[in-house]
Amino acid sequence: MMRTRLDVWAFGLALGLAVGGSVAFPKAQAQFSPVEPGVKQETRPNLIPKQNIPIPDEEGRPQKVVITSPQVKDVVVTQHYPCQIHGQRYITVRALSAGSLEAIPVKEGQAVKKGDVLFQVVPILYKAKLEAELAEVKLAQIELDNTKKLFDKGVISQQELTLYQAKLEKAKTKAKLAEVELSFTTVKAPFDGLIGRLEQQEGSLVNTGDALTTLSDNSVMWVYFHVPEARYLEYVDRQGKRKDPSRLELVDSRIELMLADDRTFNQDAGNVVTVEGRFNNDTGTIAFRADFPNPDRLLRHGQSGTVLIRETLKNVTVIPQRATFELLDRRYVWVVGKDNVVHPREIVVQNETDDIFVIKKGLEVTDKIVLEGGRQLRDGDKVEYTFQKPESPTGNPKIDRKK
Repeated sequence: MMRTRLDVWAFGLALGLAVGGSVAFPKAQAQFSPVEPGVKQETRPNLIPKQNIPIPDEEGRPQKVVITSPQVKDVVVTQHYPCQIHGQRYITVRALSAGSLEAIPVKEGQAVKKGDVLFQVVPILYKAKLEAELAEVKLAQIELDNTKKLFDKGVISQQELTLYQAKLEKAKTKAKLAEVELSFTTVKAPFDGLIGRLEQQEGSLVNTGDALTTLSDNSVMWVYFHVPEARYLEYVDRQGKRKDPSRLELVDSRIELMLADDRTFNQDAGNVVTVEGRFNNDTGTIAFRADFPNPDRLLRHGQSGTVLIRETLKNVTVIPQRATFELLDRRYVWVVGKDNVVHPREIVVQNETDDIFVIKKGLEVTDKIVLEGGRQLRDGDKVEYTFQKPESPTGNPKIDRKK
């Protein structure tokens, strides 16, 4: 069967997509329908990939569009990172000695001060042991005093006196050890904090090392989140030389915390974070820690949320998102050139919000871009336009899902 010209055109288009990965935008020549005997050849309109089929103006008049220009201004963009919230100090309180628990003076969730008694093991055995060791100290002291009298009279040697002195020191050491063991029967709070769940109750028989409860210092919360390597390098470049490699200043930024109910926490962390010492090779990210004051103790250890890094980009080029279109994972705008002829131009987006794009490259403020009416355009079309002033960016920041 003879190949028609349309077959050849379609084959060439498919080959171009397979080899080049994209389609160029030159204005195509008219394509022809398959040739049938006795049938007149007819032309077909151009096709712009991923665009609606244009409707030609029957009178040949230029299409009417609305255009605008890129705008240069300061823009606040927001990066969102899931996070875990931890108290700046969080410990498991354990029994320091074995025995039976006396009445527990604290309750779950209670705020305690440093030095407050949390748990008490029945101390009878430990008190008896301390008293026995103190009695040994007294006995050793009496023996040493008698030995000194004999030494002064020349009855015994210096060596015998030294032995009794050593015996006294040993008795004192054992008494100190018994005193420490007795003190271990009382578990006190090592810092101000909040009591967690009580793992043992009054009368429970516990062994040394058994978990009793947890204690968390929630005056300042350590919030951990993971940042992609590329963004970490961007932050480092913007700060420049650092005195402390573990601390990083996010220049022109403010760090906030969004809670599980989508409200923003009433304290922010400034613009300084602590950087972990190594990257996670599996995720390509590094852990940051932001410190949030928690004066009302609203935040608790183990909560989750979202860190918001609000960054001010100064003197950047922005355009409305609706002025762009996508083709094969690339983004383009229609640019009005000389004689009011439009051509597509690829752009690179640096950041985005819900309604604007921050342009990294591809546009200048002197360019004229099609804002409305671009869906029916083809490369090389001539247009009539009305100019609309550049729009101010509005709306909520777009969530950055790329991690």
